[in-house]
Amino acid sequence: MTSPAPIDCDLHPVVPGIAALLPYLDDHWRETVIRRGIDDLTTIAYPTRNPLSFKQEWRDASGRTGTDVTTLGRQALDPFGTQLAICNCLYGVQAQYSEDLGAAFARALNDWIVKEWLDKDSRLRASIVVPMQNTEMAVDEINRCAADRRFVQVMLLVGSDVTLGRRQNWPIYAAAERHGLPIGIHAGSMYRHPMTPVGWPTTFTEEYVNQATAFQSQLTSLIAEGVFAKFPDLTVVLMESGVTWLPAYLWRLTKFWKGLRSEIPWVSDPPSSIVRDRVRLTLQPFDAPPDASSVMRLIDHIGSDEMLLFSTDYPHYQFDGDSPIPEGLDKALAQKIMAENPLKTYARLKEREIVP
Repeated sequence: MTSPAPIDCDLHPVVPGIAALLPYLDDHWRETVIRRGIDDLTTIAYPTRNPLSFKQEWRDASGRTGTDVTTLGRQALDPFGTQLAICNCLYGVQAQYSEDLGAAFARALNDWIVKEWLDKDSRLRASIVVPMQNTEMAVDEINRCAADRRFVQVMLLVGSDVTLGRRQNWPIYAAAERHGLPIGIHAGSMYRHPMTPVGWPTTFTEEYVNQATAFQSQLTSLIAEGVFAKFPDLTVVLMESGVTWLPAYLWRLTKFWKGLRSEIPWVSDPPSSIVRDRVRLTLQPFDAPPDASSVMRLIDHIGSDEMLLFSTDYPHYQFDGDSPIPEGLDKALAQKIMAENPLKTYARLKEREIVP
């Protein structure tokens, strides 16, 4: 029996420049961008020359790649026989301090994804990028885009203005649940607060490594504030979070919940159970030691074979060699991660005939 083709749950179309979004802005905001001289330095803080940002042999003359659907298909889909892939476009939508400008950029970016990517390759799906600066505007964007069934998720950034569990964010979760969309929390920041709890770092290394602690903080917030109790049908996907921090985190959180549960009576189940039932993680970057016994021991410590979702994290280069699947994974488990788990997580992916 042929193994099912993989479903890539995290890859990144790259906006080639702000000029690409101008046709998708209305007249007022297009004029604003031009008049104010808003450029890519204003909207992108990602270090494109960093070795992890793009695989060296993928880079084009600009030093980047993945700026068009043909290149993405050739480099990220065809080599793995990918049947479906979820586009998570990381651009400076959430970094804008103006709520109105952030909302305008979100609309433009989502429309750009539809016209330049989803319409041109039937394998592609996408996450809805929302303006996190304003909850009401974020809900409006979810409602606007959700009618297109190729949008399969709502994407937030882990570095938010306030912790994601706070009740002011709940309308976003209500809208996502109503449309049957998971909430995807991706590495990245609104740049309102430092990524570390002790101040701003001076290197990208510090910034990137400390993303894991931000994911822990946000996951704790979602649990403690009662998001999973309030929205019983909501699934949360942590994207580009790493994996190895999870077992120790679950042990610590569950231990202290036992002693402090009177403070949060709505958390009736152990946090470890809540996370295993309601949270998923994309595979890359997979940060376990590179030997089979360590990999399988990590999976055992996580306590579930349904939590990991296949991803390449294209065009970020997070894995050695040519395969994003870690060596040492049991074959049946690898197949589950590549297709079964994504299909269970994203209901809208089933609305297309899946060809083994």
